[in-house]
Amino acid sequence: MDKALIFIAMAGYMSIIIGIGFYYYKRSNESSDNFFLGGRSLGPWVAAISAGASDMSGWLLMGLPGVAYWSGLSDAFWTAIGLALGTALNWIIVSKRLRHYSESVEAITLPEFFSNRFHEDKRVILTVSSTFIFVFFSVYAASCFVTVGKLFATLFEVPYIPVMIAGAVFVVFYTFIGGFLAESVSDFMQGIIMIAALAVVLVGGVVHAGGPGAVIDNLKGIPGFLDFFGIATPTLIDGVQQSDGALAAFGPAGKYGLITIASSMAWGLGYFGMPQVLLRFMAIRSADEIKQSRRIGIIWSSLSLTAAVLIGLIGRSMFPMALTTASTSETIFIEMATLLFPPLLAGIVMSGILAATISSADSYLLIAASAFSKNIYKGVLRKDASDQQVMAMTRMILIVLAILGIIIALDENSVIFTIVSFAWAGFGATFGPLMLFSLFWEKTTRQGAIAGMLTGGIAVFVWKLLIKPIGGVFGIYELLPAFILSCVAIVIFSLIGEKPSAAMEEEFEMVKSQSKA
Repeated sequence: MDKALIFIAMAGYMSIIIGIGFYYYKRSNESSDNFFLGGRSLGPWVAAISAGASDMSGWLLMGLPGVAYWSGLSDAFWTAIGLALGTALNWIIVSKRLRHYSESVEAITLPEFFSNRFHEDKRVILTVSSTFIFVFFSVYAASCFVTVGKLFATLFEVPYIPVMIAGAVFVVFYTFIGGFLAESVSDFMQGIIMIAALAVVLVGGVVHAGGPGAVIDNLKGIPGFLDFFGIATPTLIDGVQQSDGALAAFGPAGKYGLITIASSMAWGLGYFGMPQVLLRFMAIRSADEIKQSRRIGIIWSSLSLTAAVLIGLIGRSMFPMALTTASTSETIFIEMATLLFPPLLAGIVMSGILAATISSADSYLLIAASAFSKNIYKGVLRKDASDQQVMAMTRMILIVLAILGIIIALDENSVIFTIVSFAWAGFGATFGPLMLFSLFWEKTTRQGAIAGMLTGGIAVFVWKLLIKPIGGVFGIYELLPAFILSCVAIVIFSLIGEKPSAAMEEEFEMVKSQSKA
């Protein structure tokens, strides 16, 4: 009966989400502009919270608490600090100018913005950027499907793969009917559910554990667990944490030095290249409303990240030996919710995970599909394609992307945090430097843009697969070196190549003056 009540609560939530999709169906399908960017009609609250909800995904309620549960405060804390700073800087530096610039060059997708910004005829930027979006969002979608699979497999003790596939099918169906506007409105609602779920589990966990003092007393005996410059090291055999009596076994604390801190905080750099966030900036109803959106977005992200880290720490105090692998540690939010609340309320709280997953997965699939259909299919392969043909192609690509994501997500031992970190690095290094240079350096050229994207995207793969395994100083998060290399490539190739045209310079100055107004 308990599981039935949990399922009823979650099914009710999913019904509401489907209802939102159908409500916006007609408006979204009036044109590709409405389907892909909602006709630039997002209000400040919807823009801010939907940006955060689509960005954070299931890893906010599962991945980040799992990191804190597994190895203590430092890794999760410095990552959260980097993300909070990245969120703030993105809203402060990028949002207003991108809103003006994207409208000035008549762009409704990120690849279209870069292509039109540099007035290209051969559509190389369009093709390269769309390809990278397709690749990295396939990985990102997989992380969402893993989250759904783990959620339902843990809650209802059912096989992982069937429920993971069912979750993917639901997300594709929802994205089919609603488009960007429905996605953004539902993401707003899901953002509210996410932060409410984090708050009630955090407060309930502290109370159940006997208060903050009791939590600290339980954890301070674990070497490095509450350190900012150290890290706890679980004692493992074949990837499984061993026990020390009734408690989990840990070895001596590891070091968490400045290089490691910089590596963790580098997560914040990723925001400058996140399509799902940047599109919200482009879709805000008016640049005059960005100031209000900025405040809302920064507060939402800061509170959510803080709660997620603390839940992981409290979870280790409450369940010292319940979760013995890095993968299962990511279910600590589920364990706490089912213990703390009656079934129906637990189901509502658990909908926070489902909300985080759906809000991200639909964004990823829609952006990646639009990158291909709008930018490659219509922009390169079939320039006379009608709106309806573009949207039909979008739905076909959605299915292909979902299949790729499902294939990647088949391993139920996948660690959500690890999958997300790779895709995050890919977007951050491929598009982050180019976004900043496009908006703020008038000497940036088309050649520099292409070189920067290729360098950043390829460097993520090379560093992750070939250099990082060396360890030591090379063990840093791949986003940081790839981001730096991309910046260097943009500057070098912009300076040695053909200078920007007079029309590009005039356009840049016009947007610059608009942004200052």
